[in-house]
Amino acid sequence: MSLIENKRVGFDYEILETLEAGLELLGFEVKSLRAGQGSLKGAHVVARGGEAYLVGATIPAWQPANAPKSYDPERTRRLLLSKKEIMRVASAESEKGLTIVPLSVYNKKHKLKLGIAIARGKKTADKRHSIRAREEERRMDRTLKKYL
Repeated sequence: MSLIENKRVGFDYEILETLEAGLELLGFEVKSLRAGQGSLKGAHVVARGGEAYLVGATIPAWQPANAPKSYDPERTRRLLLSKKEIMRVASAESEKGLTIVPLSVYNKKHKLKLGIAIARGKKTADKRHSIRAREEERRMDRTLKKYL
């Protein structure tokens, strides 16, 4: 069960490979995510200096009155990945046309994990094809529902 999702990823990108990363968070950020607050819209992952970071994700403080005055909800957060995975992310980032996008934040036992994907951006024609396929699927479901 995911706590927050990036719903546009499947529409805007063709997902090539998925990875699982830990997140380095503050305590009130963890509480906020477990309450379902936060957004991955417009976020992406970058690899710099042998580490991977989540950039552009918004995680508000759980109780804004108790958060430090200097808290930035859109701060860059470090991802916890193995060296091998960081090298994979860095090589994909340097490859033309590929980007690393977050899919969702979810619980795994007592830890919060971030699902990330190495993806290629879709062209407008590909997006139209996705819309057409989704509409066709809906139409088939409606007709089947009539006869069942």
